[in-house]
Amino acid sequence: MTQSGTDLKGKCMALRRSLLRWFGREARDLPWRRTRDPYYIWLSEIMLQQTRVEAVIPYYERFVKSFPTVQDLAGASEDAVLKAWEGLGYYSRARNLHKAAKVIIREHGGVLPTTAEQWRQLPGIGAYTAGAIASIAGGLAEPAVDGNVLRVLSRIFGIRESIDEPATKERIWSIAATLLPRRQAGAFNQALMDLGARICIPGRPRCMECPVSRWCEAYRLGIQDTLPVRRAKKAIPHYDIVVAAIRRGGRYLIGRRPVGGLLGGLWEFPGGKIEPGETHEQALVREVEEETGLAVRVGEGIALVEHAYSHFAVTLHVYACEAAAGRAAARFHEALKWVRRGELEKYAFPAANRRFLGKLR
Repeated sequence: MTQSGTDLKGKCMALRRSLLRWFGREARDLPWRRTRDPYYIWLSEIMLQQTRVEAVIPYYERFVKSFPTVQDLAGASEDAVLKAWEGLGYYSRARNLHKAAKVIIREHGGVLPTTAEQWRQLPGIGAYTAGAIASIAGGLAEPAVDGNVLRVLSRIFGIRESIDEPATKERIWSIAATLLPRRQAGAFNQALMDLGARICIPGRPRCMECPVSRWCEAYRLGIQDTLPVRRAKKAIPHYDIVVAAIRRGGRYLIGRRPVGGLLGGLWEFPGGKIEPGETHEQALVREVEEETGLAVRVGEGIALVEHAYSHFAVTLHVYACEAAAGRAAARFHEALKWVRRGELEKYAFPAANRRFLGKLR
């Protein structure tokens, strides 16, 4: 799409006015929009990454109740933070949030950043999150381009290059900065996000309800259903996993995953991938011995759990097991614990593990 500078300026001004008017009427009443406290806005933005707004609200409210200030968050144990986060997924977000809180207390005397550049110095905060917090909490004229905004602006400006390409993302960031009003930057950024979440949705956008459709190039050309262009997704691999619910003396053995890896810091039951040619029993005996040093007797199946992560999917085959010989030692996990059934609720587990806890006796 090519336009003269005057035409583009006029389009930007009209877009801003219409979008801000719409947002003033239709903005969702969300708990983090009832405050300008940067701590609460920061929490919400981290939680909203890769998670729907509706799903976030109860977790946000629970988390704020547990850690009402950055001092409370920094002073909490990692186990307590992960437990409060449990169920939201992408647990590295919680670990980085915790690390960042500690940095704020240790290096900045408990004073939260104000500028986008300062926010970006903290663990787990990228360009989008920094711009969102600085504009919403501080009123600074900083663009904030997330997946919703990429989709909205690719349609409005008729961008046919893949939004997965760095050059296209850079172009859209530039457009977002041009569109941004000097005042009401936070409201404008949120308006773009809301538009993408509620009207300019993936697949078939609700163009007849859109407050800015008259300035949308994709709508004018009738190609809104085909934008944005994305790279073709690769098929994700699937793994069959055996899981051992090992019981001894009325307690179950659980292990804390290494902090630096997938699901780091969460607790789980021992187990792993089934190797080619192995039976479930053989895989269980091997995995448990490799991870804990224990020999086990494999009993009945307890549960079958299907679960998908962002880059792979698993089927968990869960079996009741009895410790037959040996002493548990952490060979893979950071720590092992024997825990009574009624105490398991105190620990933060991955979603797939949590789904079979109710089957344990």
